[in-house]
Amino acid sequence: MPFLLRVELPDVPGSLGRLASAIGEAGGDIEAIEIVEKRHDAGTAVDDVLLELPPGAMPDTIVSACNLLPGVRVVWISRYGAGGNLFLDLEAVEELTANPEEALDRLVDLLPVTFRADWAARVHRVQGTRYATEAAPSELPFHDLVRTERIEAEGDDVNVMVAARLGGNEIVVVGRRGGPEFLDSEVARVGHLAGLAMSIQRD
Repeated sequence: MPFLLRVELPDVPGSLGRLASAIGEAGGDIEAIEIVEKRHDAGTAVDDVLLELPPGAMPDTIVSACNLLPGVRVVWISRYGAGGNLFLDLEAVEELTANPEEALDRLVDLLPVTFRADWAARVHRVQGTRYATEAAPSELPFHDLVRTERIEAEGDDVNVMVAARLGGNEIVVVGRRGGPEFLDSEVARVGHLAGLAMSIQRD
């Protein structure tokens, strides 16, 4: 069964190798690793690790093995059902340019896979939700945005969300149920992909 592990670790040579060894010794088989954020001021990095666990293995074993390593902290682990591979930004851009007249809707489809999130939606100032993935909440508020940012919906204490502008009257929202919070680097990437999608559809 695939799991996605988000881990903070020292940004020094050998750190990733020690993490991989610990995961392997605990029974995990690493399928892919993506660097999500480098925190130069703290000397750490945040990585997403896609791993496979054999039947009956508990993710707690992986978490414990990682947390025993000096300077390593598991931020989050969950089952990963979004296609079984990490979908990088470049692949998302290729998908957006493949069918320019549908770039904004395709952006909504791609955001959950690209950011290991649960859902995404386009929300219009007047019309409400225009297009959404299946798991998106039925009601999403419109937010006037100057820049891409984390948002909250009144009465929703389950979803963590980021929204980006798609013009003056529309935004795109991507959300995770139960976390983890979107990192600053992820917020910036959401905004970048939203801007590209707008440019592609206009062109």
